[in-house]
Amino acid sequence: MSDIIVFGAGGRTGRTAVAEALRRGHRVTAVVRDPAKYPDLADSDVRVVAGDVTDADAVAELAAGHDAAVAAVYDPAAPVGDFFGRAVRALLDGLSRADVGRLVWVGLASVLPTESGELLMDTPGYPQEYRAFFLAHAEGNAALSASQAGPEWVVLSPAGDFDHEGVRTGHHRVAPADAESRVSYPDFAIALLDEIDTPKLRGVHVGIEDGR
Repeated sequence: MSDIIVFGAGGRTGRTAVAEALRRGHRVTAVVRDPAKYPDLADSDVRVVAGDVTDADAVAELAAGHDAAVAAVYDPAAPVGDFFGRAVRALLDGLSRADVGRLVWVGLASVLPTESGELLMDTPGYPQEYRAFFLAHAEGNAALSASQAGPEWVVLSPAGDFDHEGVRTGHHRVAPADAESRVSYPDFAIALLDEIDTPKLRGVHVGIEDGR
């Protein structure tokens, strides 16, 4: 049994990560901006706390005593250009001070290489209206890659997108970016927790897709 802290636990990815961690018998702390908005989380066997993922001091305080962290974060009220970079830097600093050994960061397929090596966001016909958001995620990845200290880390994202109606099958695999690829939220959560329980990937961004 491990102690796992999940930042962004109120979102769909964070919630399924919490559920998968509980399924495996881990103790879980769920970090959200406003716990009052998530009474269902509080009803489960989870410690729900308020926290700001861009505040390294808050991260250090909340993460003390935990073995690993999952970050599935997004703040629609924050300036899109620097949120992910600030969050990564605060996590690396705070988790390091809290002596947390592993960070699994939920990334974005748009900044993942395709089989040809081209980033998905740069492939012909890929929608560009959210490119600033893609680049902000890329900044977060760059901050992780530039880190010289802190927890061991890995970035996981869908290889394409989530199957929003998909169910837990127990099957997933690593794959290059592909706009047509899909993975269910529960199967993606399995991949996240696998990289805590039996880590195989370090210092890379990989895509996850349905493994059936």
